[in-house]
Amino acid sequence: MEGLITYLVIGLVKGSILALVALGMVLIIKATNVINFAHGDLVMVGAFVTYGIVTYSGLPIWISVLLSIVVSGLLGYITYHLILKKISHGPLISIIMVTLGISYFFQGGITLVFGSKNYSFPKIFPDGMISIAGLQISYLYIYSLIIAAILMVIFVILFQYSRLGLAMRASADNPKAAESLGIRRNKMAAYSWIIATIVATIGGILLASLNVMNVGLAHIGLVVFPVLIIGGLQSLIGAVVGGLFIGVTESVAAGYINPIVGSSTEELVAFAVLLIILMVRPYGLFGKREVERL
Repeated sequence: MEGLITYLVIGLVKGSILALVALGMVLIIKATNVINFAHGDLVMVGAFVTYGIVTYSGLPIWISVLLSIVVSGLLGYITYHLILKKISHGPLISIIMVTLGISYFFQGGITLVFGSKNYSFPKIFPDGMISIAGLQISYLYIYSLIIAAILMVIFVILFQYSRLGLAMRASADNPKAAESLGIRRNKMAAYSWIIATIVATIGGILLASLNVMNVGLAHIGLVVFPVLIIGGLQSLIGAVVGGLFIGVTESVAAGYINPIVGSSTEELVAFAVLLIILMVRPYGLFGKREVERL
């Protein structure tokens, strides 16, 4: 029983980070109708940018983290304006290929600067353990879960209830009507990339704190796709539920199945769950069936 609780706690922490990263992808999809295949690389780049600032600037850890968030926001803005904005009206396949190109560019750039070896991320949380129902849990997991949960709530409130969130949704749903009301589509798209990149950076910092840091952090972008599809692709609540569900499922699989088969099965289980859910709910748990009238 103690082992199950441990796996559930680890799964909730990982799932909350997955959900946070997935929310950034949902934001870009809802604001621009573009699936960003480089989102996992933004997570990885954000972690390495933070590591570089913390290691080489000599600034206090939290000031370095805030500075890295500003830098990541600028990176999102520059990426959109220099690349995505130029092809925003092009064919969908062109946009997809461009995001894949951005992915390889980021991976190549980080590998060129830092190499492919593992790094230990500087400590941003205090050491220690807390006892919950007789189970010892590291402060690192507790703080990561709390931060991810707070950011998820802020994110949902921002997009669902703020003027900026309303403008983003209007711009994506009906660009011409939004333009007639003074809402600039390119401006909303730029905001979505800035916010999504910042959220990805925070997710990267949390992931790098929990595990070793290397270029492989970008792999989270692949894991996020089951989260998005299970949640309904454009649903914020679905991204949260899907992230927590996949995180817990992978953690339990790692704890109980991996020792039996002698290999890693987390991703296999995640995509198997995705297939099962899609057979029952083709549009995801929170997706809406699209009806086309002829």
